Amino acid sequence: MTTDPPIVCDMTDAPDTPEERLAEYHQLFADALVGRERGDDGIRFRFRADDIVEQHVRDLAAREKACCAFFTFTVTRTADEVRWDATVIDDPIARQILDEFYRLPETVHDGVAALWDTFAAQGLTVVTGEDGVRRPATAADLGITPATP
Repeated sequence: MTTDPPIVCDMTDAPDTPEERLAEYHQLFADALVGRERGDDGIRFRFRADDIVEQHVRDLAAREKACCAFFTFTVTRTADEVRWDATVIDDPIARQILDEFYRLPETVHDGVAALWDTFAAQGLTVVTGEDGVRRPATAADLGITPATP
């Protein structure tokens, strides 16, 4: 019996909106990304070594983990860079989402609606809830207008 977390994005208790989070990624990538790479089991974003960048990456990774439990994030710092490693559970949808996460520096400018459509097409369910009841979120629940009709 497996105890893998579900392949969902649960922003119910997130302190930010999808638009705010994507804007943070956009700024972080523009200001500090120095490279990225794929490994056999995951991906790595490499950022310039800086105390503020490291704090921001750690905070962002913690918020991502809180909403997407199927990810594992590790943030480390060397003398030259802050490294953000990401892996996912062994699941085809999770691996597709990891691939999209890797492409995020290229697609972040497309906006939340485009990312929403991409994730939905790959089978990622975004959930929301209130009073302890979770349900699939609509674009309206997240305050976004879908990119496609």
